[in-house]
Amino acid sequence: MKTHFQILIIGGGNAGISAASQLLIKNKQLDIAILDPNEFHYYQPAWTLVGGGEFDIASTKRPQSKFIPRGAQWLKEKVSEIDADNNTITCKSGQTYTYDYLIVAPGIQLDWYKIKGLEETLGKNGVTSNYLFDLAPQTWKFAEKLTAGKALFTNPNTPIKCGGAPQKIMYLLSDKWKRKGVLKDIDVHFYSGGGIIFGVKKYADTLNKVIERYGIQTHFKHNLIAVDGPKQVATFEKIDAVGNIEVITETFDLLHVTPPQSAPDFIKKSSLSIQDNAFGWVEVDKYILQHVRYPNVFSCGDVCSTPNAKTGAAIRKQVPVLVANLLSLMAGKELVAKYNGYGSCPLITGKNKLVFAEFDYDNNPTETFPINQAKERFSMYLLKKFVLPWFYWHRILQGRA
Repeated sequence: MKTHFQILIIGGGNAGISAASQLLIKNKQLDIAILDPNEFHYYQPAWTLVGGGEFDIASTKRPQSKFIPRGAQWLKEKVSEIDADNNTITCKSGQTYTYDYLIVAPGIQLDWYKIKGLEETLGKNGVTSNYLFDLAPQTWKFAEKLTAGKALFTNPNTPIKCGGAPQKIMYLLSDKWKRKGVLKDIDVHFYSGGGIIFGVKKYADTLNKVIERYGIQTHFKHNLIAVDGPKQVATFEKIDAVGNIEVITETFDLLHVTPPQSAPDFIKKSSLSIQDNAFGWVEVDKYILQHVRYPNVFSCGDVCSTPNAKTGAAIRKQVPVLVANLLSLMAGKELVAKYNGYGSCPLITGKNKLVFAEFDYDNNPTETFPINQAKERFSMYLLKKFVLPWFYWHRILQGRA
């Protein structure tokens, strides 16, 4: 059995598959393996639409075997340890693999356990989350039944994948309740560990108007720490302007939770992570995506330390930079490709309404279309619902976008 590879990729998600595909387009002779244990590949950006009753969950799941690019070997193993000093990967099975070059793209870890009582009540007692395949449909079931009461939507104080997701589902469901005539009887609250609604003022201005339209009550610097499902009580830590912490509780009829997130544990305990950092991101140069201490290691996607929004759109811009720089390194050339921090967030603000936010490291809008993308548009909603899923399955994973 072959255990050494020229290029080893950890992760078979958007970043890992796209990188392998683009590398093999550039050079079919490359010796590449992808380490990923999952039999299925998921299009997670559609799960908000699933939770809002606008998308079929089944269409977000496809066999992983369809997307492993021809020329790459698929190793169905789960990584347990990285020894970057010796170019060695150890898997949960005990099998080891070695490499000349490593791409680290395992995605992000959902830390449900950090919220006391949450795991045992997920999917019950009105508690749900669009961050899980099995629970996104449950969000819609709970929302459809709710005609009066209190709906809470939470956003943790950690970086998360798709930073707009916690509020997108809130807007979509608020619009559904408004169309149904019951929003006047539902108190909608947004509890966020962050300090503002959105980091780019141009889009934040629109979102604040959306919040006003639906009568949503916002609570910033409130971090969810516990859930009592049977009693339907959520507990938050509130941090004031000088850092004092107050514990508060809130009852609910529906609670949509976005869990705290971090790098996978095997990354945290490796020498690739940012030392003494609780999140454990892979420490890379934010422009060239090469590891700061291990020149033969690159990383992109949600797991790396680039200070940008963790989105699929960011991955689409990172992967070509990583591929170009890795091939340059292999050829003994200077690494000149640069990533500018581009990210985008298609912010659903209601049924048939979407703000298409695009921005860079400095939170400057970097818009694609010759229109004001801070305006809510039906055309952008159609892009999100129909065009982007097709683009993902048929172009991005093939390395052609």
